[in-house]
Amino acid sequence: MADDIQEAAPEAAESAVSEGGATLADIAPDLAQVAPDLVSEPEELPEPQIDEHGRAYATGKRKDAVARLWIKPGAGKVTVNGRDIEIYFARPVLRMIIRQPFEAAARVDQFDLVCTVSGGGLSGQAGAVRHAISRALIKFEPALRPVLKKGGFLTRDSRVVERKKYGRHKARRSHQFSKR
Repeated sequence: MADDIQEAAPEAAESAVSEGGATLADIAPDLAQVAPDLVSEPEELPEPQIDEHGRAYATGKRKDAVARLWIKPGAGKVTVNGRDIEIYFARPVLRMIIRQPFEAAARVDQFDLVCTVSGGGLSGQAGAVRHAISRALIKFEPALRPVLKKGGFLTRDSRVVERKKYGRHKARRSHQFSKR
């Protein structure tokens, strides 16, 4: 049976390629009998989730910060809590963090963002905005999911501040030892 597959496979591949739009089942029909888990139809992408205004909405979180974000096609204007991004996130490192999903998806300056952030500090807020941008890009263009997933932008960073313990100064810092 293996010899039959080897003889039939090149002929089927040539005819399927010449016809165009060949699938794995067309190229090797006997492969479905031998290894059915290898032959599968390509998965269809989910529909984009865009509202009547042409925007996609997403929520991002990091530490104690929560970012609510609306994304729509535009010239790359970013507004955070009613202020421009250069004013709200004054440090270049924070703006770089926010731009990372766009650079990974090759969509720099193609979307306008309106974002509302609350809680936490500036670093946590920048991480929350990055998480929200990644999720909103997927809702706008579902084909970007593998690229953003590979970059690690879809995973919520679950690290939070460790709580203070009883009898200690901070979470782990104990009292200073006094010999006398």
